[in-house]
Amino acid sequence: MRYDALSDPEWEQVDRVWEMIDRGETDRARKQTDRLLEERPRHPDLLVLDGAVALEEGEAGRALESLAGAMRSADPALFFHLRAMAHYLLVHVENARDDAERALAIHPGRPETHDLLAKALELLGDDEGAAEHADEAHRLDPETYALPLEVSDEEFDLLVERSLLELPPRVRERLQELPVLVEPLPSLEILTSEQPPLPPDLLGLFVGRDLLERRHDDLPGAPGAIYLFRRNLLRSCADREELAREIRVTVQHEVGHFLGLDEDDLEQWGLA
Repeated sequence: MRYDALSDPEWEQVDRVWEMIDRGETDRARKQTDRLLEERPRHPDLLVLDGAVALEEGEAGRALESLAGAMRSADPALFFHLRAMAHYLLVHVENARDDAERALAIHPGRPETHDLLAKALELLGDDEGAAEHADEAHRLDPETYALPLEVSDEEFDLLVERSLLELPPRVRERLQELPVLVEPLPSLEILTSEQPPLPPDLLGLFVGRDLLERRHDDLPGAPGAIYLFRRNLLRSCADREELAREIRVTVQHEVGHFLGLDEDDLEQWGLA
């Protein structure tokens, strides 16, 4: 089915919604997008906008549904980028890679697509390809896409050890049987262990049953483990001071999950 092109006033409204998205005004963007779709239902360019707003709302599944009718949009590179992002957040990593490559074939100068493709390739184990596209994203927009912080394994492990030593003594006693493991990235199995999937940029995760769920007949080692994901932590921090703080916050957060604490409990235990 063919659709008439949007009028200039309609494009002006679309541009205003993109500005709302850039400013983080997601609720306003949603209301305006819904109004536009009421007037021009199923228009491909408005479905692209709807998909973008859905991604801002954390609704990757809904974004894919909207984008399913947007193939004939005026900006196919944007269409493929948004669909790649939705697939990435849903941990359809090969689909994310393929759509990001399609977007770059049309518009090779889009840094956000290079960054997205780098992350997808990293999860797929293609470190060389990931580095190439991360470098290109940085070259195109060095302020937004800084290269990951470089820290040796030894220094990173020392920051983790220090964060554990900062825990209250009675919390450290509880952790004696719980390993704290540093992994480069969350595996696809970990990310898809829940529905909806866990976010690929996950910094840390407690796996297992918390203390409140344990039974007297649990086998040794039943509590599970706390995982810290090194590359995601390095990517999220600008310097070593910020990295130390983020590791400490992530460790405390996952320890809280292990203890089965709510927010009030976390404050009482000194983990807020």
